[in-house]
Amino acid sequence: MRKFLFIGYLFFYSYQSISQTTIKIDKSASGIIADNATLQLISNEFSFTEGPAVDKYGNIFFTDQPNNKIWKYDIKGKLSIFLENTSRSNGMFFDKKGNLITCADEQNQIISINRKGKIKVLVTDFNGLHFNGPNDLWISNTGGIYFTDPFYSRDYWTRKMPEIQAENVYYVQKNKAPILVADHLMKPNGIIGSADGQYLYVADVQPNKTYRYTIAADGTLHSQTLFVDRGSDGMTIDDSGNIYLTGKGVFVYNSNAELIEQIKVPENWTANVTFGGKDNHTLFITASKSVYTLQMKVKGVKK
Repeated sequence: MRKFLFIGYLFFYSYQSISQTTIKIDKSASGIIADNATLQLISNEFSFTEGPAVDKYGNIFFTDQPNNKIWKYDIKGKLSIFLENTSRSNGMFFDKKGNLITCADEQNQIISINRKGKIKVLVTDFNGLHFNGPNDLWISNTGGIYFTDPFYSRDYWTRKMPEIQAENVYYVQKNKAPILVADHLMKPNGIIGSADGQYLYVADVQPNKTYRYTIAADGTLHSQTLFVDRGSDGMTIDDSGNIYLTGKGVFVYNSNAELIEQIKVPENWTANVTFGGKDNHTLFITASKSVYTLQMKVKGVKK
């Protein structure tokens, strides 16, 4: 049975999700995947899934970017539409107040969405110039927002050329103008920080590399180091410090940049990944038209 509830522009459509496919995972060589775990298909009804973010309760929110929607997968396994008309939200992350902060490339902004779906624009430009198209973001323990700004032309844009020629990484603190923190990348995309706030990982997808930076007290980045020769559309980190990169599946590297696990996903492209669920042991994977879950022994990092 399907239930519809319309409140203003906030539209909820929910049903108890039923797994259509489960795929047995080979025994984990690293020990990070739960014993006898299966890759479970939650749904494949989307156009292109992205931006998974977990709230403090373990509920996971993700975007169907071409359809301009944000979905919610709750800790009871229920799938529902959280919000339509999302300003074309892409990468997302929750702040400590429970607001969903998103890269909204319809107007090339960073926006905040509260629990009721009300949108507030946080960042609009850099020195008066429109961003290329904010793509992915991470929020530090101090509340500062790091975001990548590659240029991927959208069919819903009227402009066809970027106002900022470089594709950069920016940092913004509350009520302050954004600052440029990395300007040497070709096409920065996936981004995640370490639990202690000391390091920031940024993927450069065009040369297929991921870098690690040291985060200074003022939020600026220093000591750029090549982490691995693999780029990533999106990424996450677990409580053991392992970094999860995406692309043709999910690739897990330890903090020494050693590949310790490869999770095969039966889709053409795996865009992003995060941890969630009631106990934070559920790996949630956005993969093209589908979303999957996988039970893990390690946990995600909760703020």
